[in-house]
Amino acid sequence: MAKQKTKKQQPQELTPLERLGLRVSAMINAPRAQSERQVTIHRLDTDPDEAWDGVMDLLAETDGLEMTANEDGSVTLRWERQTDDDAPADDRDFEMVEKGESPF
Repeated sequence: MAKQKTKKQQPQELTPLERLGLRVSAMINAPRAQSERQVTIHRLDTDPDEAWDGVMDLLAETDGLEMTANEDGSVTLRWERQTDDDAPADDRDFEMVEKGESPF
C-alpha cells in the first residue's frame, strides 16, 4: 500500500477587513450589547483606513441599525429588539391540537 503524502495546509491569514469585522461582530454579539441593544466600537491604531471604511459602509447598509459618530472617533450602534413579526419565517409545519388532546 503506497503512502499518500498529505500537504499540510498553512492557516490562511485573515485580511484586516476580516479581522475588524470579526472584532465588531463579537462586540455586537456580546451579552451586554444584546441586552442594551447598543454598542460603541472603537478604531484601533492597527486598523487600516480601508478596513475601517469597509466595515462602516457595511454597517451603514444594515437595516434597523442606527449609527452615531462620536467626537472621539468611535461609533455607537443602536438597534431595536426584533419583534415576532420581523423574525424570519419558520419553515416547519405545526399541527393544531384540539383542546384536551395532548401529544405527550
